[in-house]
Amino acid sequence: MSRRDENIYASAPVRRLQDEQTRAMTPALQRCVGDYALLIGTSPDEAAPPALPMLGCWIRMQLQGGRYRGDLLAAGDESLPFVDDAFELVLLQHALEASTVPGPLLDEAVRVLAPGGVLAITGVHPMSAWAPWVRWRSRGAGLKFSMPLRLMTDLQREGFDIEQAQRVGGVLPGNATAHASSAKLLGGGFVLIARKRRRAVTPLRIQTNPVAVPATGRLSPSTRRSASL
Repeated sequence: MSRRDENIYASAPVRRLQDEQTRAMTPALQRCVGDYALLIGTSPDEAAPPALPMLGCWIRMQLQGGRYRGDLLAAGDESLPFVDDAFELVLLQHALEASTVPGPLLDEAVRVLAPGGVLAITGVHPMSAWAPWVRWRSRGAGLKFSMPLRLMTDLQREGFDIEQAQRVGGVLPGNATAHASSAKLLGGGFVLIARKRRRAVTPLRIQTNPVAVPATGRLSPSTRRSASL
C-alpha cells in the first residue's frame, strides 16, 4: 500500500471497487433497450462493461493524459464526437473525477443521451477514506471528486429522474471484503443512475373556421345531393 501508482485505476483496490460498482448497477441497467451504449472509463484494461442483453453494442473510450483513447480518439477538453441523442445508455466510470473539465463532460453526456435513456455515473466518494488515499497514490494528478448529491441536483435540473443512488465498496481501500454493513454508509465509491425524461409532445389544436353556405343550400353549384351519397 506504500507504493504509488501513476494510473490509480489499474490498482487492485480500485479494480475491486469498480467490480462492486458494476454489480450494484447491473440489475437496474438490465432494463436498458436500444442499439448503442457509450462507456467512458479511465483505463484501457478495465473490466468489460455490464452484459446487457437488450442493448446492441458498446462504444468504449478511456480518458488518459487529457485525451480520449479506445474506439475513438479525441481531445479530452472538446465535445464528444457524437450527434445529439445518439445513445440509449451512457456510463461514466470514474470519468468525471479523471476529466480536466468534469462539468462540460457531464453536459456532453446529457447531450448525447437520447430521451428516455439512462445515465450511470460511478466514482470515488469525496467524503470517504478512499479520497485522500487515491489522491496520494495518483501522485497529485489533479483528480476532482464529485459529490453525488450535487450531481443529483444538477441532473434533476436538466430533466432527469434519479433511479438509484448508493454508496458502494469497502470502508478502507485495503479492505477486500466490501459487504460489511458499514459499507452501505461509508463505502469508498458511489453509484448514481438517472433517466432522461422524454420530451413532452404538445398536441396541435385544430382550429375550425365556419363555412359560409350559399342561399341555395349548396356548397358548389355543380354538386347534386345524389352525388354526395
